[in-house]
Amino acid sequence: MMLTAKGEEVDKIVGFELGAEDYITKPFSPRELVLRVKAVLKRASEAAEAGAAGAATAGVMSAGPIRLDTERHRVTVDGAVVELSNIEFRLLAALMGSRGRVLTRDVLLDSVWGHDCFVTPRTVDTHVRRVRAKLGPAAGYVETVRGVGYRFGE
Repeated sequence: MMLTAKGEEVDKIVGFELGAEDYITKPFSPRELVLRVKAVLKRASEAAEAGAAGAATAGVMSAGPIRLDTERHRVTVDGAVVELSNIEFRLLAALMGSRGRVLTRDVLLDSVWGHDCFVTPRTVDTHVRRVRAKLGPAAGYVETVRGVGYRFGE
């Protein structure tokens, strides 16, 4: 969550692309701030529950050299630990959990960021690019379906 005096559209876009889950500009209402913090905490709690329930029965998903352990919040590629942010981890988990199926940007926004988050669909592209960069040689597993969204390769 970002609380800032910068209220231009470009500032907000940059904030969201850097991973902010919410963006509040000054002046702000303290009641609104409290409600927004509660909404972020609720989304984080729901995402944790959904991730634990829908990821995999044993909490571990793997594909080729990629291994994602939801219980330990850990990703490895060829045994080497890959450091992902929370959003990047949830994005990769959503893609791996729907292996072979195309997920639109809107579906990814809802499942990773939450329903009441004010993020543009292009934010998904930025985070997918970061995940690919961090996966290194295994980046090819995250496939772009042009004009639709993304798929985790089989």
